[in-house]
Amino acid sequence: MNPTDALHPPTLPEADMADEWGQTNTASPFVCPHSSANPAPTPSHSHTLTRRLSLPRSLCLSFLLALTLAAPSHARINVTSLPGRDSVQLTIYNSADLTLVKETRLLTFRKGLNKLEFSWANTLIDPTSVEFRALTRPDEIEILDVSFPPRVTNTLEWRIQSEFAGEVTVEIRYFTSGIRWSADYVAEVNQPEKLMQLAGNVRVTNKSGEDYENTAVRLVVGTIRLVEDIAGLARRGQELDKELASSLRNRGNLGLVTSDFATTSGTVWFGGIAGGGAGGKEQKLREVVKESLSEYFLYSVEGRDTIPTGWSKRLPSFNTPAVPLVSLYKFEAEQWGANVVRFYAFTNNTASKLGKEPLPDGAVRAFRTVTEDRLLAYVGATTVKYIPINERVEMDLGPDAGVLVTPTLMNWEKTNLAFDAAGNLTGWTTKATWEIELQNSRDIDIRLDIRRNFSGDWSLDTQTPFEKMDANKVKFLLPLQPREKQKLTYTLTTRHGTSATR
Repeated sequence: MNPTDALHPPTLPEADMADEWGQTNTASPFVCPHSSANPAPTPSHSHTLTRRLSLPRSLCLSFLLALTLAAPSHARINVTSLPGRDSVQLTIYNSADLTLVKETRLLTFRKGLNKLEFSWANTLIDPTSVEFRALTRPDEIEILDVSFPPRVTNTLEWRIQSEFAGEVTVEIRYFTSGIRWSADYVAEVNQPEKLMQLAGNVRVTNKSGEDYENTAVRLVVGTIRLVEDIAGLARRGQELDKELASSLRNRGNLGLVTSDFATTSGTVWFGGIAGGGAGGKEQKLREVVKESLSEYFLYSVEGRDTIPTGWSKRLPSFNTPAVPLVSLYKFEAEQWGANVVRFYAFTNNTASKLGKEPLPDGAVRAFRTVTEDRLLAYVGATTVKYIPINERVEMDLGPDAGVLVTPTLMNWEKTNLAFDAAGNLTGWTTKATWEIELQNSRDIDIRLDIRRNFSGDWSLDTQTPFEKMDANKVKFLLPLQPREKQKLTYTLTTRHGTSATR
């Protein structure tokens, strides 16, 4: 046998070599675009080159399907078939830099021993999480072992025994980092600031080094525990030593995780996504379907999207009109100085036309309608933390000069002096009378939350109702009409030294 023949698979019948244009190609078929075994393109291989260019530019899944007896043990067998992905699904967690990728491909196996190579060069894939399984004819496909070829980095190789020759749908799953998602919201408030239209969006950002085409996207809200971060595992993938490779022998996966990839919710995360495909125009806004999974919450984006590396994509999540709103103003000198800070408050419940699912943490931009033809004025921006169902949230929109709170000390005195036998002052009582002027210069009704902090053994005398928040803080909650001014007066009595009773 010519030594060079050992680097090529046996010639297939012409019917098997016919390409998608009905032509016959007896040359070595499709090869990985990153492989050192690539032949230079020639005119006779023009349709082969087209297939190469359609492959992902960074992640090379090279399927080496050849009889190993046909080549020396040190040789790299040429690729006989390299199909593109048939489907891809991303399950992205927002609490960690973690994404589960599930992809399917249609492979052509030969009866006997086949080799399958997986490379993760220039990506952030965790090599310890890679799994392979046959979805069709699984009883006739057996993974013998997995190894790391010598002098080849960022690559693993499965040896697969097939009991038949033909096509098999396979699934490859792994974790990667570099794909994140975040939520953002737009609040459009009506002119009286009593109702708002709240729209939620999700943004997916791909910096993983790999393009994902025609991809189903699922987003998970909830905190997960990682033993090691995926990006670190990916960077160390090329440093996997012989001991690790030996320990993985006779296993079909490199798993630090189970075949379900999750201990709480299992295979529910791997279901298909209903909806439109990649082609054609969208007829409507795609839905983001939400479902509860124990301590997690899953958002399934309807349809499929292409998410190239280096790009972000923003997808609508929900749009709810007429959500009840409270325009609330807060004053606390110890926290905000002399400023009065504006808040928009609402509750994530069914009475507010929300409450179907928790709201992920994210940025909020607020606008207010200022004219009858719905001209919007920008109010401000803030961020909100994770909002469970039935929880009230207050969105901090910053200081508002249209509402003023001006405290003035009107009187102060020290009384009830007590001395010891040596004439030293041991106890006394102070009384401070404060007048607080409240002014609403806006053209809407507001609620004003005023908080005052005291220390020591104190008591408060006032005609205005208040709530004691803790041992040292009280809250006055007052409604103000448009352009209204009010005055709040109280006397604070504080006992010091031996005069204190607590």
